[in-house]
Amino acid sequence: MSAVKETVYIKGDESVEVTSQTVNLGDLVELECSDPKILPRLRTIHVLKFVDSSKKYSYHRRSRTVVSVLKLIQCIHDVYPAVDVQNLGAQDIIVTLENQKTAGGFLHWLKIITVVLISFSGSAFSIMAFNNDVDVSRLFNQIYEWMTGQQSSGYTMLEICYSIGIALGILIFFNHFGKKRFSVDPTPMEVEMRLYENDIQTTLIENYSRKGKEVNVDTTDIVSNHRT
Repeated sequence: MSAVKETVYIKGDESVEVTSQTVNLGDLVELECSDPKILPRLRTIHVLKFVDSSKKYSYHRRSRTVVSVLKLIQCIHDVYPAVDVQNLGAQDIIVTLENQKTAGGFLHWLKIITVVLISFSGSAFSIMAFNNDVDVSRLFNQIYEWMTGQQSSGYTMLEICYSIGIALGILIFFNHFGKKRFSVDPTPMEVEMRLYENDIQTTLIENYSRKGKEVNVDTTDIVSNHRT
């Protein structure tokens, strides 16, 4: 290394998925350094290893741990003691070991069809329950009679426009139809899923920290696998 003190910048997300039991620094964070020559070595610095407590080096379906950024800084300083490390990302990183086995085609489509049917049935029931609760049919009959002076048959422009309006409202609210998006803004569902994901990540990090299971400075780099 040169006489000038090098600066290493690391940036990691709060949640990272890995497919190998041996986890290196480059698997967890993005790296930048004033001396690009040391970047390849930085990426290969060992951080932790997932080990099955019942049978060594065998996969469970999913294993998880939380790594403190201080552990990453310690690993870097073990190899390059003189570098200055600047963290630009998360303070704690959730590391999830994922098994690469994927569900077969039939099972995959069965899950999709099941979710679609449940969502469709639930949505239809909610709309029907709302219509029944406020007595929409009676309301439309009264409006039609006031406007035309005739008794409604139940199949007028009011019912047709209302039905079309519900479909259009759902499309506009969720901001996409199939793969086509109507604007670049995230959909309400995406916003809610992001908030839910953030809450889950915060809870996981706090739980690991309180239980003393977080991979931190001077803790072992061996993580026992357990199902989550």
